[in-house]
Amino acid sequence: MLQKLKSTLLSLLTLSGACCAGQALADEVQVAVASNFSAPMERIAADFARDTGHRALLSFGATGKLYAQIKNGAPFGVFLAADAKTPARLVTEGDAVADSSFTYAFGHLVLWSAQEGTVHDQGAVLKTGDFGHLAIANPKTAPYGAAAVEVLTKMDLLERLQPRFVTGENIGQAHQFVASGNAALGFVALSQVVVDGQLTGGSAWMVPTNLYRPIQQDAVILQQAADNPAALALADYLKGAAARGIMLTYGYSFAEGAGLCLRGSTLQPSC
Repeated sequence: MLQKLKSTLLSLLTLSGACCAGQALADEVQVAVASNFSAPMERIAADFARDTGHRALLSFGATGKLYAQIKNGAPFGVFLAADAKTPARLVTEGDAVADSSFTYAFGHLVLWSAQEGTVHDQGAVLKTGDFGHLAIANPKTAPYGAAAVEVLTKMDLLERLQPRFVTGENIGQAHQFVASGNAALGFVALSQVVVDGQLTGGSAWMVPTNLYRPIQQDAVILQQAADNPAALALADYLKGAAARGIMLTYGYSFAEGAGLCLRGSTLQPSC
């Protein structure tokens, strides 16, 4: 009987030790995420926790706003930007780990309306002017907003349409303006209106990539997380097949100029 009791206690202690060891191995990291990447990153973070035991605590915002927060001491460990220059700037300024930046995806711009039949190929509605307000993200802080201004400039429509702008603080707010009907249409990220390769609703024109500079989205590990196992693990996870599979379903690509087309409501791998 005594021997059995000892065996039981030993088993319990072993299980307790394994549990504590697992907890000791699990870490967390605060992650600053560009607004366009909100939906895929929420799914990636859930899978990351399941697969590694680490937790990624997410905060979303415009790339420029997140940069300002980092410079003001926000406790972020990893930064997923909507451009390449902001992470590079943080490395140059000593706020991010040298050689830790990498491109996690290329984003795509779309002109979108919550109403079916409003937006057609070539964005003809922009030229006819048959709409009220046009939503864009703040071009000073949001790369997708800067891309929208670049498109309108190349189409020779910027001066004409600027009085109709409704400007969101970030691309998430620009999308909300259109979704709520406060703007008839707007320039948003493809990832905001496509899930599992299908347009979630309304009508859209996928803007040709020759009308704006590539939206190269880079990530970087910040100095305060240089030795954080969760930060290092997340950087590796974002480069892996599981994370990239999720990104693909939201319309991201992994090479500059990769061909994607939105035919009707279905995302196609090439044009």
